[in-house]
Amino acid sequence: MDSLILALQFLTVLPLKIRKFSEKKMASSMIFFPVSGLFLGLFLSGIGRLLLMLNFSPLALSIILVVALVILTGGMHLDGLSDTADAFFSGRPREEMLEIMRDSHIGVMGVLSLVSVMLLKIGFLFSVSAALKTTALLLMCVLSRWSAVLAMFLFEYARMEGKAKVFIRGINLKVFLSSLAMVILLAFAIWRLKGLLVLAIVAGCAYLLGSFSRRKIGGITGDTLGATIELTETVVLFIMCIG
Repeated sequence: MDSLILALQFLTVLPLKIRKFSEKKMASSMIFFPVSGLFLGLFLSGIGRLLLMLNFSPLALSIILVVALVILTGGMHLDGLSDTADAFFSGRPREEMLEIMRDSHIGVMGVLSLVSVMLLKIGFLFSVSAALKTTALLLMCVLSRWSAVLAMFLFEYARMEGKAKVFIRGINLKVFLSSLAMVILLAFAIWRLKGLLVLAIVAGCAYLLGSFSRRKIGGITGDTLGATIELTETVVLFIMCIG
């Protein structure tokens, strides 16, 4: 139970405060990253149903749901996306890119990445058929959180120290396979074989993003993990539009 609470604590702004925890507990919390995504998806689905009952238009509903997800996660993944965009499109050497990621100021590319991703999510969610809306929200939240686990398992950390390094240092084959089993179970439960196909596509995207990050800065960081979550959310919604 502590591992699940830790996962929710790391990935959401829910008032869950476990102040003392071991590195082993932090590592095992990654098993429940997909479950944390499930909680987020269920919460968003509940909001969506309420808005439909109140006769909100599909566009307004899509905007509110995307904003609600930002609020529930504290915008931390969007922060990672903007920092990553500023760094990767700066044309600077590796060390300077890492410094740009630490800078609290946001640049033009960071702003553009935020605006682009938010608009794409709203547009894709608006375009998803009503019958698949709940499925899209659940898959989006579940698979994107697991994509971070995959990236942490496959790629080294680009910094000497940092928040994400504790997770990367603690992850092992057992933790990864447990998280994989969890996300396969959830993907199949949500959308059967199609859910597994979307999972495979998300895994491929996470690998490509991690490889790109490794070429740029020698590995991944907490910021690139946030970017991976944001971008895989967008990919899932895009797939749901054409699925």
